[in-house]
Amino acid sequence: MSSAQDPFYIVKEEIQESIDKLQSTFYQWERMPYESGEKVHMAKELLAACESVEWQVDELDKTIAVAARGPSWYGIDEVELEKRKRWTSTARTQVGNMKKAVVAGEDSNGTRSVSVSGMRRELMRMPNSHQNNQYAQDDDDFIQSESDRQLLLIKQQDDELDVLSASVERIGGVGLTIHEELLAQEKIIDELGTEMDSTSNRLDFVQKKVAMVMKKAGAKGQIMMILFLVVLFIILFVLVFFT
Repeated sequence: MSSAQDPFYIVKEEIQESIDKLQSTFYQWERMPYESGEKVHMAKELLAACESVEWQVDELDKTIAVAARGPSWYGIDEVELEKRKRWTSTARTQVGNMKKAVVAGEDSNGTRSVSVSGMRRELMRMPNSHQNNQYAQDDDDFIQSESDRQLLLIKQQDDELDVLSASVERIGGVGLTIHEELLAQEKIIDELGTEMDSTSNRLDFVQKKVAMVMKKAGAKGQIMMILFLVVLFIILFVLVFFT
């Protein structure tokens, strides 16, 4: 599954956009004069936004925990899981630091500037270059992993196509054998039909001859023939059963 289709990366982009907007609002809040009503109102909005993003990150962490139970089922590996956990941890730290800065800025006037500056340094302590390099490395690892997985899938598909091609060839051979057998059976049936027609014609001829003989012999001749056949039957019976 590509990163464009992976639900994790879709949610990750949405959360990252929320964090970017949150940081922009936080910097505006820092530059506002103290004791202004607008700054108090923006602080409340910042806290609510921080809690919302933290909730989203927690939900994303839950999906990572579910995927960790069966990584192969979701098409990911341990490297990808670790990369996702690092991102959620970094996002939670960023949001948590902004939330602490806002709370500290609203708690006391005397220590407000120190607290805010300290929190600002805490936010800026995460070097963007290192973070970007880490993301770039993670992206390279992910791309390499996806490339290897795609190559493996292509190889598996090629193997399956080879097996399917062999099966089709076998089925074609069986079909050709069946066709030849049907042709042979058809030839035998045609020959049998020809023999039956010939036998039927000969039988008709014999029946006509017998009818003609019986007609010429008359009633007396028919009786004599019947008697002759009876005597012949008796003789054959005696010869078969008594000799």
